[in-house]
Amino acid sequence: MPDDAPTTRGALGFQVTPAGDLLNSATNVQLLCRLWADRTLIKGDDLGPGDPGDFDFGAWHSSCHLLGAGGVRKAADGRTLWLEVSHHPLRDEYYASVTAHDSAAPRTFALDSADGRALVEGSTLLGFVEGNSTGRTSARHVTDGPDRFNLWRRQDFDQPIASPLEGGKVWEHWCTLRDLRASNRVGLSAVTAYVSLVAALGDRFAAAVARGRRDYGHPQQLCALVHAGFVGADAATWETTPAGVPAVVESLFLEADPAHALTAAEKLEWAKAPRYFMFARKLASWSPAKTVKADLKKFASAVKPPARQPGRS
Repeated sequence: MPDDAPTTRGALGFQVTPAGDLLNSATNVQLLCRLWADRTLIKGDDLGPGDPGDFDFGAWHSSCHLLGAGGVRKAADGRTLWLEVSHHPLRDEYYASVTAHDSAAPRTFALDSADGRALVEGSTLLGFVEGNSTGRTSARHVTDGPDRFNLWRRQDFDQPIASPLEGGKVWEHWCTLRDLRASNRVGLSAVTAYVSLVAALGDRFAAAVARGRRDYGHPQQLCALVHAGFVGADAATWETTPAGVPAVVESLFLEADPAHALTAAEKLEWAKAPRYFMFARKLASWSPAKTVKADLKKFASAVKPPARQPGRS
């Protein structure tokens, strides 16, 4: 087998690189949809809060936080790169993107395009940034019908950046992920974009974002991600402490626009990379590595088949 051949990991057999990072593949998109729709590993209150019907075809609560987050890499030529799930307004679909300054202006490329791949090739990881759950959404001027995402509408969460109301990319993807079926073109594009983003940012990305909450079922959902193989156990127990997003750049991230996010990322301190930045209001919700290890041990014992009793068939 070639040294760079993919391998599989976990109970669902997610495809990963020899280094343990998720592979950008259609198989992994299908497996992630299957996992988030699973009601055996995660069920009941562990799914997180929601309205009746939200989990009939929808993903676990942590999924919207995972898709709302972004990451930062340093290009081979020294430029800062901002990577995220972006919205294509003409097609009303989502795609993984990379944004960098080109001459004087920032430019955004599809991560899977030739330009996108050229930017990321040879780059180094700096870290990740929590998704905004207030402020603007990435999908501007959309008009979702009331029956599209179990009565959730993306336009209801496009808020002014100074508004304390629920909004932003996290709530945007709470809407898109209420239907994981292949017939939901918007939701499928979002999951596809996310797999591409995770493949570019490495195995610690999804784990760090999931660790940003101790409520809403996130600890159990992270354990399920590890059990299934979407995240490696080492990544889930990464010894790190998140830093707060400085107030002077928070408004830039709340714009939910890749150019503004790039400007904000360029102002962050990336010494001792990789780092994870969270909005200050939720820093106290972080799951330290010791706690995650205990969560994983408890989860593994719960899903482990009972031992066979002597003398019983």
